[in-house]
Amino acid sequence: MTKPHLLLLGGTSEARDLAHALAQQPVRLTVSLAGKTQAPAAYPGTLRLGGFGGAEALAGWMRQQAVALLVDATHPFAAGISANAAEAAIRAGTPLLRLERPAWTAGPGDNWHLVPSLEAAISALPPNARAFLTTGSGSASVLEKRSDVTLLLRSIEPLDGLPPHVDQILARPPFSEAQERDLLQAHAITHLVSKNSGGAGRAKLDAAAALDLPVLIIDRPAPPQAGQAVPDTATALAMIANLLALDTASGPRP
Repeated sequence: MTKPHLLLLGGTSEARDLAHALAQQPVRLTVSLAGKTQAPAAYPGTLRLGGFGGAEALAGWMRQQAVALLVDATHPFAAGISANAAEAAIRAGTPLLRLERPAWTAGPGDNWHLVPSLEAAISALPPNARAFLTTGSGSASVLEKRSDVTLLLRSIEPLDGLPPHVDQILARPPFSEAQERDLLQAHAITHLVSKNSGGAGRAKLDAAAALDLPVLIIDRPAPPQAGQAVPDTATALAMIANLLALDTASGPRP
């Protein structure tokens, strides 16, 4: 019997975990990555790099490839990709499952200030601040606005043409709280700027709390309303088995 075709939009640790779990299931797996990282982590299944060209093109690809289920496990701040996925699922008549990791919440000792965007976070920094930005390579466009502060930007990929007041660190997660604390102290950081990505990357927030540093938290964009949202990989696997009527022991049910 033909295996159902599942298209997984990846780029997160949850997506990788889900892909490796799906490799053990009776499905035909295609993993799509945006292609922004030059050396992406390994995924099982068929890997596709680069965008589809918008919602209609994605819908056409799914119809052509007989995709039975679309799973959006992209980053919570990949709003454009998620919007296209939701629209494409509707146009193609393909079920959509969204793996949305829960957002972080402030705890005892956290000194958080919620802001709607990176631009707002940069604007909120006091003069002469030394801010550590864990907002990635997509941050470059707004960094030149405040030459009266010093910014330390961490990303996986190198960025060219950064203004003089911006230093760059190239590193790939995960990071421990001790590593984050040492970095903050070594660079005399006064403020942390972070997206509320949720997931396993909270160590930087705990390190900032331990050092009593203020944190500018960028609120995540609202997710699409289409499809069904699940909070973790285990729930996603159970939902996929249900949606595709999988018998994980013997293959698809008749």
